[in-house]
Amino acid sequence: MADSGQFGKQLVWRAPEVAGGMLRSIVDFAIYGNDAFPGARTVAARALQSRGEREVAIDWLVTQHVGLASAQGFLTSVGGLVTLAVGLPANIAGMAVLSVRMVASIAHLRGYDVEDPRVRAAITMAMLGDDQVRKLVTSGKLPSSPLAVATAPAFDAELERAISERVMGSMASRLGGKHLAVVVVRNIPLVGGGVGAAVDGWLTYGLGAYVKREFVSRQQLTR
Repeated sequence: MADSGQFGKQLVWRAPEVAGGMLRSIVDFAIYGNDAFPGARTVAARALQSRGEREVAIDWLVTQHVGLASAQGFLTSVGGLVTLAVGLPANIAGMAVLSVRMVASIAHLRGYDVEDPRVRAAITMAMLGDDQVRKLVTSGKLPSSPLAVATAPAFDAELERAISERVMGSMASRLGGKHLAVVVVRNIPLVGGGVGAAVDGWLTYGLGAYVKREFVSRQQLTR
């Protein structure tokens, strides 16, 4: 039996233009949202209004998204989200949208324009996480950090495509490898839901911590 993660990777790498289009759909949905799922700028504005300070609002947003990632039945409560799950399992698509919204909301509160294609590419790249970004930069497969991509002099369409392929491959790999045990145990009554919730929550918390370090305030960059 073929490894499911490898099969998912083959689907992504066979059609890189599909990977780019799927990622753009996920990023658009996460930033703009809809009536049932407020977008990144909306949740950022609400957090800032309720918390009063940007950094407090950012911490609250991370906590909120960790809770959402851990919650049972998250996908069924999000209108329109399932339509993005073309070629990906619903839980992977759901985690992707939720993660992108968290990353984009943090970037927005730190002063980055999420309409800027450079920032969008950086947001997508950050989805890989600290360890994987470091490895890809060290190996020369990616040129620099998400912060450098977000603040580059010009948008690089080739780099954006390369980032999309890497991110889609990473999401597809969650079907197999080290995540296979999680997928299997999720099917065990009572145990599966708890383990899945814990893993998704932990991954979201780690991503939030990385993004907070990476997307420093734009004001700091101009001093």
